[in-house]
Amino acid sequence: MEVAASGDVRIQNVLGRLEMILDNENNRIGVDPSFDLKASNARKSRCLYELTMLHRNTAPSEISPAFVSQSRHIKSKLLANSQKVNAHMEACRSVVEILKAAVQNAEADGIYSEQQFRYL
Repeated sequence: MEVAASGDVRIQNVLGRLEMILDNENNRIGVDPSFDLKASNARKSRCLYELTMLHRNTAPSEISPAFVSQSRHIKSKLLANSQKVNAHMEACRSVVEILKAAVQNAEADGIYSEQQFRYL
């Protein structure tokens, strides 16, 4: 029973860390320009990996109902996080396309573009 209790504490700790990471990321994406999305994503991935390892030999019937409830709550936060990350990535793509078009326009001399010049 001690091993199970130890595993329960570890699972509870990982779920708590994951929830804190998600809350932090969800609050800062699109608001805080200094937010390190890559580092946050690495921490999220680490938590999800740890949860997978902690549950790898556990039958679904052996999982505590409290963890199931907390996992459902975290799943809803993960869904919101996924939407925010996708919106952030789409905004980044849009900015890149705007910058790309601006550079292409600035490089054109008004008569021939670099690409057209190659074929003359």
